[in-house]
Amino acid sequence: MLGSNDQEPLIKIRGLTFYRGSRAIFDGVDIDIQRGKVTAIMGPSGTGKTTLLKLIGGQLHPDAGTIHVDGQNIHELGTKALYQLRMRMGMLFQSGALLTDISVFENVAYPIREHTDLPESMIRKLVLLKLEAVGLRGARHLMPSELSGGMARRVALARAMVLDPMMVMYDEPFTGQDPISMGVLVQLIRELNDANGVSSIVVSHDVQETAAIADHIYVISNGKVIEHGAPAQMMNSELDWTAQFMHGKADGPVPFHYPAKELAEDMLSC
Repeated sequence: MLGSNDQEPLIKIRGLTFYRGSRAIFDGVDIDIQRGKVTAIMGPSGTGKTTLLKLIGGQLHPDAGTIHVDGQNIHELGTKALYQLRMRMGMLFQSGALLTDISVFENVAYPIREHTDLPESMIRKLVLLKLEAVGLRGARHLMPSELSGGMARRVALARAMVLDPMMVMYDEPFTGQDPISMGVLVQLIRELNDANGVSSIVVSHDVQETAAIADHIYVISNGKVIEHGAPAQMMNSELDWTAQFMHGKADGPVPFHYPAKELAEDMLSC
């Protein structure tokens, strides 16, 4: 059950500015991540989507602006408070990031052992329940090297959910997945979000899969939020940039040709 601040976004980003060298990754960005919803952050490769997750998690600090997570300004927290808040965040890394020298069971159990003093009997029950939720209870004795790419991503999802976080961040969850594995992940993200009452942030450039499960989509590029809204609104957007991205058009505001002289001029200068 949500608390008295149900109507407040779980994550409120205001005026976010972040530079790498002289390049503005974010330039005055405002984003709200609503409680209990699946929010997608979309845009071309290199637009800072993964960087945004690191800023939300407190791994990076903005040059300006604020990020409030569950009412707390994450970049003003001390080490202990930040550590406690991070315990309430699940993360599915793009690579899965399973520990290669321990079994599926121990990978999922690892956050419980690290952050709690629960007895082994309780740890076993929690791990089996999370593996059951992703369809891999029978694979608990396997090593990561014995898993397919889709299975590894599902184990990583079970691990991200094992402490019952308030939110889960997904960094390109569909990258490198075959159509069946991708379909399974799409279904799991939506079902686990709703069944557990969590808030999900899906960073992706896979339009169809992400739009199928998102409640709200932000499209970002060149340091700005280009547009945001419900998936249907974004798929039918009248903004040329959004339409080009959502429908994968080869040319538009993002040009097909890299800037160059006129072809005739270039040919004559040979």
